[in-house]
Amino acid sequence: MANYTRIEVANVMKQTGMVPLFYNADIEISKKVIKATYDGGARLLEFTARGDFAHEVFGELNKWVLKELPGMIMGVGSVTDAASASRFMALGANFIVTPVLREDIAIVCNRRKVAWSPGCGSLTEICRAEELGCEVVKLFPGGIYGPDFVKAIKGPQPWTSVMPTGGVSPTKENLEGWFKAGVTCVGMGSKLIAKGADGNYDLAKIESDTRNALSIISTLKS
Repeated sequence: MANYTRIEVANVMKQTGMVPLFYNADIEISKKVIKATYDGGARLLEFTARGDFAHEVFGELNKWVLKELPGMIMGVGSVTDAASASRFMALGANFIVTPVLREDIAIVCNRRKVAWSPGCGSLTEICRAEELGCEVVKLFPGGIYGPDFVKAIKGPQPWTSVMPTGGVSPTKENLEGWFKAGVTCVGMGSKLIAKGADGNYDLAKIESDTRNALSIISTLKS
């Protein structure tokens, strides 16, 4: 069962303005990366479940987060069907993120009052997602559409909350472009969850970049 309602999750998305994205099959490595983002101030994390037995990894991680990282809200991304969404919600996922708009996922998430953000690429898809109860729409792939797309749709639909994923980096220039266009928050993966020259995750840099990105976002939102 989720520990946070969809409204609570949406509010944290709006308040912090950033959702780190991450996947690794190794539980101990994942713990270190999640803690680095947490120590940097992140209070949401999307576990992009793309590998075999990802549900088992997420289940163990979520138990650990609930015990060790108070206030950290764990969700699951790359979910492509209702059965997978239900499985992850049974493991305590507080939000579900999908690469496409699927009504079957909307139904199972709404039934449990769990936040869901579908990947949309047109105003028609965004409208349908909102009709299905979506609070924050994922713009995917964000880098293809860019801030101008967000600015354009916010004209006729100022109530729409958008989270671009893909094409987002923790730099002032990049974040300024997105937030000035009117996004609610951003999803950030490999540009934030950095690896060093040795191929291992640079935990100090992840923490620092997370803190700096959140500081930039806070200034842009104020």
